[in-house]
Amino acid sequence: MRCVIRTAGLGVSDMRRRLLKHKWVLLFAAIGPGLIAANADNDAGGITTYSLAGARFGYGLLWVLTIITLSLAVTQEMGARMGAVTGKGFGGLIREKFGARWTAFAVCVMLIANLGTTNAEFAGIATSLQIFGVSKYISLPIAAVAIYLLLANFDYRRVQRVFLISSSLYIAYVVSGFLAHPDWTFALKSLVRPTISLKTDYLLMFVATVGTTITPWGQFFIQSFIVDKRLGKEDLKYARADVYAGAFFTDFISFFIIVSCAATIFATGGHINDAADAAKALHPLAGRFASTLFAFGLLNASLLGAAVLPLTSAYATCEAFGWEAGIDKRPSEAPMFFGLFTFFIIASTLIVLIPGIPLLPIMVLSQVLNGALLPIILIFVLLVTNDKAVMGTYTNSRAFNIIATLTTVGLIVMTILLLASPLIEKLG
Repeated sequence: MRCVIRTAGLGVSDMRRRLLKHKWVLLFAAIGPGLIAANADNDAGGITTYSLAGARFGYGLLWVLTIITLSLAVTQEMGARMGAVTGKGFGGLIREKFGARWTAFAVCVMLIANLGTTNAEFAGIATSLQIFGVSKYISLPIAAVAIYLLLANFDYRRVQRVFLISSSLYIAYVVSGFLAHPDWTFALKSLVRPTISLKTDYLLMFVATVGTTITPWGQFFIQSFIVDKRLGKEDLKYARADVYAGAFFTDFISFFIIVSCAATIFATGGHINDAADAAKALHPLAGRFASTLFAFGLLNASLLGAAVLPLTSAYATCEAFGWEAGIDKRPSEAPMFFGLFTFFIIASTLIVLIPGIPLLPIMVLSQVLNGALLPIILIFVLLVTNDKAVMGTYTNSRAFNIIATLTTVGLIVMTILLLASPLIEKLG
């Protein structure tokens, strides 16, 4: 009754203002999983891959970003929808629908890809700080301890706040892109002008570019994050807005990374081996400020990925096998959860600390592995999101099925071509 009396004297415009304000509150409450999951794809391996793409092929791979943005938006929305509708993680849904053996298979695929990518994150931390004269034997132990303390001692909201702040710092690459003075007209045309090559290096970069943006771990992460944030069906439209914004923003940043290197390193016939070389090369070509921002962006991306990947691995594994999980819990309440992400942090740190270990293969080949394994995870995603017994009226639309299926089949074909490319080149 009090509510009726309170609203009875409001004009239509006042009521609309309050309703609009309420919607904005709900939107901001739902923001986080989509933006963080998408931006974490621009990790150390991703930045290295995009840097090499721009330095070696100029603007030639920009068209891939157009396709990837659409595919990323669709696949991440499917993960968010599964989490909001069922209230369960992806691993748990696979176990319910396909049984323990297929669950173990899917989780093993994810863990193999995740361990390689986590190694790439710590390699990125070491590489970025070496630019500023800090030895990896100092930077990596400090980073490992800091990441562990963040995940083990902060509650959910604080961890999300740190992740969101880290995501906003990717703007450094936009500034670097403008300072590089690229050919904007040609770059924009390249977004819709496909260029195809069957050469091994091109196919390797193609699969790596897709694999670093649409990742196996990303499908587990987005769903776990939605569940941990307790978003339900009524929040789905806000979660979708978050996912779509994240998909656009992550490839918006990728665009500027590629054009930065295309306009400077590729245009001058230069050569780089990784993102650190790209940062150094930008110094004489685009100025010290652009170089410093590029290196800072690599450090920020590596730290974000180094926190998100172990967290995703722990969430997905625990959900799949019914173990307690959650960063709001204590280690004694969820020992497997805390043990798993601790293992990933320590193992990756020790691997990258091995004297003389080559960091470039770790950062790039981990993304190729992501691309090769991704179709397996996407097949599970398609099967679950089309199951009315699980999703009810929230199953996929025809358009979503077409886009996700084409993404899956396209990656399988490109991976096969990559494996066959040495023979193709020999045969001319």
